[in-house]
Amino acid sequence: MSISNAMQTGVSGLLANSASVGNISSNIANANTDGYRRSFSQMVTSASSSGNVSPGSASVLAVTKNEISVEGATRSTDSDSDLAISGNGFFVVSRSANETSASNYYLTRAGSFTVDDEGNLVNAAGYYLAGYAYNSDGSLGNVDRTTTSDLVTVNVANTSIVGQASTEMSLSGNLASELTGTGADTGTSYTSSLSFYNSLGAEEKVSVSWTPTTTDNVWTMELSYDGQSLGTVDVTFSDSSGTAGTPLSYTNVTSNATAPAAFAFDTATGVASVTVANGTTPQSLTISVGSIGESDGITQFSGGDQTVSADVDGYASGTMTRFEIDESGDLYGIFDNGSRRLLYNIPLAVVTNPDGLAMVNGNAYITTASSGNFNLQQANSGTAGTIESGALESSNVELAEELTQLIQTQRAYSSNAKIITTVDEMMDETTNLKR
Repeated sequence: MSISNAMQTGVSGLLANSASVGNISSNIANANTDGYRRSFSQMVTSASSSGNVSPGSASVLAVTKNEISVEGATRSTDSDSDLAISGNGFFVVSRSANETSASNYYLTRAGSFTVDDEGNLVNAAGYYLAGYAYNSDGSLGNVDRTTTSDLVTVNVANTSIVGQASTEMSLSGNLASELTGTGADTGTSYTSSLSFYNSLGAEEKVSVSWTPTTTDNVWTMELSYDGQSLGTVDVTFSDSSGTAGTPLSYTNVTSNATAPAAFAFDTATGVASVTVANGTTPQSLTISVGSIGESDGITQFSGGDQTVSADVDGYASGTMTRFEIDESGDLYGIFDNGSRRLLYNIPLAVVTNPDGLAMVNGNAYITTASSGNFNLQQANSGTAGTIESGALESSNVELAEELTQLIQTQRAYSSNAKIITTVDEMMDETTNLKR
């Protein structure tokens, strides 16, 4: 190797180690950056352009590598909108809300999302969280998981649901058997007011009264709406082992309803069909009292307080008060009417080679030929990891390792600088030979 070649080799060493220090400094500076992935310089031998390399004549290049596939530690936070990924995948984020340009969508592991003044979930870098919006029936429909075309910005502001009219009600409770029969206080009725919802989502009441008769184990049930009786039916309960306490028969069905209200009772199934005049179109409601021989509704055993409750479908109109995100990325809205509804699914972008992604501003990445294209998978399925709410993924930088590398790199840099000063002295000696 000539003196000039030695000089160039020393210069290449300075440049390579300078690049390495640059990566180390970035790692140390971002040691506390959520979701940050460390980079490092891999030293690679650089041959001459002719390819003829004599021993000891090779220079060096610093090739930057990223450890994107190496996870950082997860830590808990006090915010339900903070999200961490355990396993494979990246959040999909966009530069602006409801972005339409595919080039403005990025991948990130930084899940420090907060709700902005418009209700959008946005992270500390100002990127908006993207997801799939559920339909009102709780389905996603057909979504394209290979592009960003069906993604929307996750928004949790001013979300409300329209009430749904009730159609079915199931009664439950126990009646005291000792209240029936000769000598019992058969003149007392036990009334419960049960809620249901009309077509406008408003809560209404239907009353059910139970009056013990002078016959053992026989009660008269009456259904009423708005103070008006709809109808009555006598309910006989079994007192025999095996079916004791369950409905034995339904008899003496009487309708007291005035049109357009209506009352009917199926004595074989124990289901009442009522119509209440609470709108231009009357509302129909089926009320299940209990199957014959089954304890799936009203029962009669000794004791009890004669309180009857009901399980009813439908719900009132409501406004969302908070939201929850599960490990599959499903975002549920919790409403002040007690409802819990699916609003969004937050997918995870999975790529074949995460270490091949290219970094962009804001601790985010874009795909390259080396990484391969992304596929949007539901979290906790396929090769995608799980999402943890109320947690953040820390940087995967290990400070002790970085500081050790910094010492080694500084020594290498100093050694290469020594090569240059030595070669400079040798060239001075060569120049002085002609004197």
